[in-house]
Amino acid sequence: MTDAEFRQCAERYGDTIFRVAFHSLKNRADAEDVMQTVLLRLYECQKPFENEDHVKHWLIRVAVNESRKLLRSFWRRNRLSLDEQTDQPVFDQPEQSDLFEAVMALPEKYRLAVYLYYYEDYPVRDIAEALHTNQSTVQTWLMRARQRLRDQLTPEGELT
Repeated sequence: MTDAEFRQCAERYGDTIFRVAFHSLKNRADAEDVMQTVLLRLYECQKPFENEDHVKHWLIRVAVNESRKLLRSFWRRNRLSLDEQTDQPVFDQPEQSDLFEAVMALPEKYRLAVYLYYYEDYPVRDIAEALHTNQSTVQTWLMRARQRLRDQLTPEGELT
């Protein structure tokens, strides 16, 4: 991969890598570290990619793996937090903030599936491949995530 190709990939997919990592880690600094690691792996990668979709899929797969590796690390498991403070973006409308908080409150597997499906427009088959699971499992995660979000975001007494 030439420097120009790398620069183009970094500009095109940097935000996506960051968002995938942020949805896993709930921490801006850790997500930036993962993004940096993934981009370094891309720069050092000697294997040729078939097309743009292959590059994007590879980057998301590496981002998911690096995020999981960080979550399993000794330092992450054994640290004491003074404030369980998460970095949250600022939204124009309160509904966007409520939805973001509800999605971030989901378990990691649901959060990643929702993000990849709704924000990155990945089909269930590709999500299953990226997360090393069955398509039916991803469909179940999406169904359960939708139900949790519906329960959490629907005002009491209102029918869905």
